[in-house]
Amino acid sequence: MSRRLKQAAIVIVIVFAAAQLVRPERANPTTDATRTIEAHVGTTSELVAVLDRSCRDCHSNNTVWPWYTQIAPLSWLMARGVAEGRKAVNFSEWASYPPEVQRTLLSVSCQDATSGKMPGPYTLVRPETKLSPQDIETICAAARQAEADATDRGRHR
Repeated sequence: MSRRLKQAAIVIVIVFAAAQLVRPERANPTTDATRTIEAHVGTTSELVAVLDRSCRDCHSNNTVWPWYTQIAPLSWLMARGVAEGRKAVNFSEWASYPPEVQRTLLSVSCQDATSGKMPGPYTLVRPETKLSPQDIETICAAARQAEADATDRGRHR
């Protein structure tokens, strides 16, 4: 092995080792069960099962942090993805959203699932999160139902 190649390898190992010292926040905030989407749609809902399997890690306060999320740079990517996911929609804080925002979030969830945007590249490390056509239909049906319920409430005023 050439001297430059050995030096480059040593630098890479040192940088990788040093990167392990930079630890992102991986906390799960406490969850009030009465504020979750499960509390509002019922725990027997097919939607809850889909969200729990495919969306929970990035869009709730119940993130599972697998072993590989402790190794930089994956730790940084996962922590960033979770922070962005919770900011976009947090199913553990569902009650904090006004009804019109809940409808919009369900509609956007349907669009993102249909287009393949969600769950995105996360399925490479967690293949069980991949959405089936039935899963996508479950999300979209919930969005349609929420819109229909809002329309019915508006007519009965």
